[in-house]
Amino acid sequence: MLTYTVRRLLGAIPTLLLIIFIAFFMIRMAPGGPFDSERKLPAEIEANIKAKYHLDEPLPMQFARYMGDVLQGDFGPSFKYKDFTVNELIWGGFPVSLQVGGLAILIATVLGSILGTFAAVRQNTAADFGVMGLAMTGIAIPNFVIAPFLTLVLGVYLGVLPVGGWGRWDQMVLPVVALALPQVAYVSRLTRASMIEVLRSNFIRTARAKGLPPRLMMSRHALKAAMLPVVSYLGPATAAVITGSVVIEQIFSIPGIGRYFVTGALNRDYTLVMGVVVFYGILIIVFNLLVDLAYGLLDPKVRFE
Repeated sequence: MLTYTVRRLLGAIPTLLLIIFIAFFMIRMAPGGPFDSERKLPAEIEANIKAKYHLDEPLPMQFARYMGDVLQGDFGPSFKYKDFTVNELIWGGFPVSLQVGGLAILIATVLGSILGTFAAVRQNTAADFGVMGLAMTGIAIPNFVIAPFLTLVLGVYLGVLPVGGWGRWDQMVLPVVALALPQVAYVSRLTRASMIEVLRSNFIRTARAKGLPPRLMMSRHALKAAMLPVVSYLGPATAAVITGSVVIEQIFSIPGIGRYFVTGALNRDYTLVMGVVVFYGILIIVFNLLVDLAYGLLDPKVRFE
């Protein structure tokens, strides 16, 4: 397994370099710059600022300089948050995003698996149609609709939960639930489809023929096999939820990494946007590797060779 992990990490280096290359030049193709404002700066001051951040150099030289810094683990200074480096902003916001996204994925995995299994064992019944109807509703309604709805109902009208802020447990409920609901819908549909296929397989028929109790058969045999597609989905989904909960963080005023990405993109803060993109790429690679390793635990036929 160690050899396989090292080989996968080495193989991911060209992918990460390509991500950095594309993101670096794409953000500089966008109109505007990090020091454009409503009030035009004098030419001498603007030239001095660009020289300080090496923005007066040719793009290939800027890219080479940036790559040298990234290889040392330095994403550079932020152009807008002048008292912070990009590393400090990312590591300041990432624990909050990790907490929100991690809880949302945990709830989605547990609740979605239960609902999907419940619907699969009652296929084509009213319970199945009800669960899948709710799942389709959760998929169709985006986060920017669910979050304000929960805020209005539970926060404003009923007043049972706070609608903003961060630090207390009750301030986490609404953003975590709003972020988890669409993922619950996806996981439940994946679990249902996979469970139906597994329940029709030969080894389940054999277990039934031997008189294995249904609960034991589901927990020991069917569920592990049915979770393989779900695990494949959870790899990129976890990275996307942790770093991409931009709407949720904006609505509930959560100081996570998503807000920095939006602010950096609007202000053309090149280094901040690049730092978040590279960090997101690393998370995708790591989570996909964890998914592949989890396959070996769930499926005994998988060998890391």
